[in-house]
Amino acid sequence: MSAYPSIDTDVLRTFVAIADQGGFTRAGEMVNRTQSAVSMQMKRLEEDVLQRQLFERDGRQVRLTAEGQVLLGYARRILKLHSEVFNTLREPHMVGTVRIGTPDDYVMRFLPGILSRFAQFYPLIQIEVHCESTRQLLQRTDLDLSIVTREPGNEIGQLLRKERFVWAEAQNFSAHEQTPLPLAMFNSDCFCRLWACNALDAMGREYRIAYNSTSLSALMAVVSAGLAITAQLESLITPDMRILGANEDLPLLPEASIMLIRNLNNPSPITECLAEHIVEGFKL
Repeated sequence: MSAYPSIDTDVLRTFVAIADQGGFTRAGEMVNRTQSAVSMQMKRLEEDVLQRQLFERDGRQVRLTAEGQVLLGYARRILKLHSEVFNTLREPHMVGTVRIGTPDDYVMRFLPGILSRFAQFYPLIQIEVHCESTRQLLQRTDLDLSIVTREPGNEIGQLLRKERFVWAEAQNFSAHEQTPLPLAMFNSDCFCRLWACNALDAMGREYRIAYNSTSLSALMAVVSAGLAITAQLESLITPDMRILGANEDLPLLPEASIMLIRNLNNPSPITECLAEHIVEGFKL
């Protein structure tokens, strides 16, 4: 019996990139190959190796056929296993647990992509995520890494990014016109809430804390319903909301610094590796 033809992992990686990017040109940029080289790889895969049509082409747009969808599932699994083998055998010390603390703000916006990419490279490392306010995280000594929000001039640790703190409300609603102004804010131990209230007090704008929660998703749900306005980092504002300012008689808020703090009493290679992924993830 003749053996089945083999598929190189580089070819599978290119195939997955095409599926994810929706085209040969963008996929080529991801895998550092020219568009013509990508096309040649896929032509050989379709015609010589599998003898199945994997793509439906519509101009520059590329969609997977039913056979292509089947291959995509296998390709992702094969590449994941390939990565696990190399990470396990080449870096056997990269096994263990990392405890990371972060405010709820960053869990939805930044962590999914960061943790997903990290897991692809180091599948044997377990990550514990603790969601607490910056004030609570600064009091803990059992975490390996903490992501915290700080006022400029009071930064500690490594700067991940600086961001504007802004007012926002739902599109097509006018909660900002109410008196007193209804606010949806984090609990009282969040100093970002203190910034917002102090700014309103300074300009003499009457307000009330209409909704109070430790959950960003809960606050955003309230704001999206048009029941209140909120004050959050600009990157957390969703497309169904609009940023408010002086035209709505609201004060300018300070810029925030997002910082990464390492536990220097318990350094380890896996902690530093995750720290590097976090730094890169906050640049995106």
